[in-house]
Amino acid sequence: MIEQRHDLPSAAPGTQAHWLSLHFGTAGSGPKAVIQCALHADEVPGLLVGVHLRRELTRLERQGRIRGEIVLVPAANVLGAAQGLLGAAIGRFDLNTGVNYNRGYRHLTPELLRTLTGRLGSDAAANTAIIRQACADLLMAWTPTSPAEALKRSLQWLAVDADTVLDLHCDSQALMHLYAPTPWAETGAALGQCLGARVVLLAKESGDDPFDESVSRHWWELQEAFAAQHPIELGCFSTTVELRGEADVTHDLAEGDAQGLLAFLEQRGHLEPGSSAKAAAASRCDVLPLEGVDPLTSPCGGIVVFACALGDEVRAGQTVAEVIDPLTAESTPVCTKVDGVFFAHSKTRWALRGERIGKVAGAKAFRSGKLLSP
Repeated sequence: MIEQRHDLPSAAPGTQAHWLSLHFGTAGSGPKAVIQCALHADEVPGLLVGVHLRRELTRLERQGRIRGEIVLVPAANVLGAAQGLLGAAIGRFDLNTGVNYNRGYRHLTPELLRTLTGRLGSDAAANTAIIRQACADLLMAWTPTSPAEALKRSLQWLAVDADTVLDLHCDSQALMHLYAPTPWAETGAALGQCLGARVVLLAKESGDDPFDESVSRHWWELQEAFAAQHPIELGCFSTTVELRGEADVTHDLAEGDAQGLLAFLEQRGHLEPGSSAKAAAASRCDVLPLEGVDPLTSPCGGIVVFACALGDEVRAGQTVAEVIDPLTAESTPVCTKVDGVFFAHSKTRWALRGERIGKVAGAKAFRSGKLLSP
């Protein structure tokens, strides 16, 4: 294993931050995978999965079973990990700007269309190498204006030449689920099976430029732009893995999730056959459009009481929760607009008017625009 330190610019005199990437295998000798833990620094399940992956990847490297290079980022957001307010960790947003640490990555396609003109040929593999180098060059030309932007640039740069990128997150309280690119639907379903995910949510663009799309979206957009001129591969499968809920932090869960990720990496050719002992999970995994997710919002402030359990199949118009005003005892139902599976909800039982309190995944697309939570 090679440990690399990535220094971030100082936010103020006397302060310094850095993050680490752990490199297993041999760079340039085969495919590259990047596994990133806790970009939202207060989402702890991925951090523990990273601990288990580090142990397993060390063993696999010693046995010579890694093809190419697998990079593990054990704690992606050291800036957010240092943030707290009145005893509560706040790792989702940069407190200086209010910007989500998983938004605002560089959308590379517009600049790639300009810089790649006249450089691509008839060999798809050669075009892949040219595109990856162009992506790296564009990111190095990006001048960050803050430590948070510098972190985003360095994380995107590390992963932009990878074949597989797994970004480990979690929800508030939820079943295991994934966000994956529509052009990679079958691969997303395979990962879902390996992890025992209940749903895989597909989109080509979810809005606000999250990390996972920043390393994969340009591939299918370049395919569309150069379809009549040059062969272009889908050079990167990237996904956001939601490791259940914030409190689902146990060694048993983390070990199982690590084994599921290794089984997927074996399927993708990053590990020698037989490296993973875990077979694909037999649980039901629905592949659905992200545009079909109904984000349940509270119609008023009050006590939240859920009428359905996670995993329940619900029907359009069904009451999924009620919000109770403690001053008047009046109860207001929260109903879903879609037929689907109730797969995530808030861990708190108090809501303000307009606050998102749950998610139902349906089969029919009906939303557009910004599809993710803030």
